[in-house]
Amino acid sequence: MAIDPTARVLELLALLQTHRTWTAAELAARLEVTDRTVRRDIERLRVLGYPVEATVGAAGGYRLGAGAHLPPLVLDDEEAVAIAVGLRVAAGAAIAGMEDISLRALAKLEQLLPDRLRRRTSAVHATLALHRWPDEPDEQVDPEVLGLLALACRDHEEARFEYRRKDGEESDRLVQPAQLVALGRRWYLLAWDVRRAGWRTFRLDRIWRARLAGVRFAPREPPGGDAADFVARSVQATPRPHVAELAVGCPAGEAAALLRWYDPEVTAVDARTCRVVLRGEDLDWLVALVGRVALQADVSVRGSQEVATRIGELGRRLAGAT
Repeated sequence: MAIDPTARVLELLALLQTHRTWTAAELAARLEVTDRTVRRDIERLRVLGYPVEATVGAAGGYRLGAGAHLPPLVLDDEEAVAIAVGLRVAAGAAIAGMEDISLRALAKLEQLLPDRLRRRTSAVHATLALHRWPDEPDEQVDPEVLGLLALACRDHEEARFEYRRKDGEESDRLVQPAQLVALGRRWYLLAWDVRRAGWRTFRLDRIWRARLAGVRFAPREPPGGDAADFVARSVQATPRPHVAELAVGCPAGEAAALLRWYDPEVTAVDARTCRVVLRGEDLDWLVALVGRVALQADVSVRGSQEVATRIGELGRRLAGAT
């Protein structure tokens, strides 16, 4: 399979950065190209600002000049800040090892930038704080699983993996991956389940032993044409045993904005009040969320006796604490 010229030049640069001298024949063999192509790629590197030195004779060859530095990246202010923010946010992703990887990448980026942009990205890094809500998942995604499934989605290749459902049941799955979707800190795979002949949503932190099946498939259109929307609706439809129905003394838009990360059902009653329905797997978490709403507006619980009882207990404890 032919290698993209740009990828080949980057591979050539990586070889030269070992700071040894390479003959044209050695480079040609490593890159699986001709000596002429090597010479042409060397000239491309020189045009880009890399001081590639050439020596003649029996011990001659190519090497990167002593003290060579990568030329500054061609980024404007907005692009540099966008990359810095992206890497900083990636450090908070629920992917094993991602924090260290992202911070190392950010440090390398700053070394390549001109002073003006380096100061700006460093400022973003130093002043951007990432907060995790108590309900956010602790489960981490295996980066190898993430990478393999990304390849399967891109190349339309079937994949196999072991999957553990919420109830603990484990099964072997054969799927045709369509799209990776991130909802908050959780990652999901939307895929066509070959054996069950239907679309399924899988949490990546419950997948292990993922491997490519070696079979290509014709891609299908995701349900509704939007993979992220389908996954979000699937997650919202997951049964959650605890429900809190609230009458909230604020406009529906304000309540929706306050609870935007928690899949609320918000219905306007009038211009100043609304009805909010919250669902959760953990009763104490749901009570804490109701408390969060109560800090911003008047709240009364309707038709959720279990939640109301627990809120009453919490209120008495808080009153005692004050």
